[in-house]
Amino acid sequence: MSLYSMIVEWSDEDQLFLVTIPEFCDRVIMPCTHGKTRSEAIRHGEEVIAMYLEAWQTSGESIPKPSTFQAA
Repeated sequence: MSLYSMIVEWSDEDQLFLVTIPEFCDRVIMPCTHGKTRSEAIRHGEEVIAMYLEAWQTSGESIPKPSTFQAA
């Protein structure tokens, strides 16, 4: 499990749960993956995060930092 944020939203049009990874929005077309169920979408989201991190590391590109929650 990664520390990156993941937004999972239902799409009536697609009849799927769509996944957006906010930290990757400036580098990857969003939504970046989907699933028929919420848990499938989350699993696919984790796979996409791992895939991009590995690709960026291999190519020497900078890797976006995970967002963190700051309590008030």
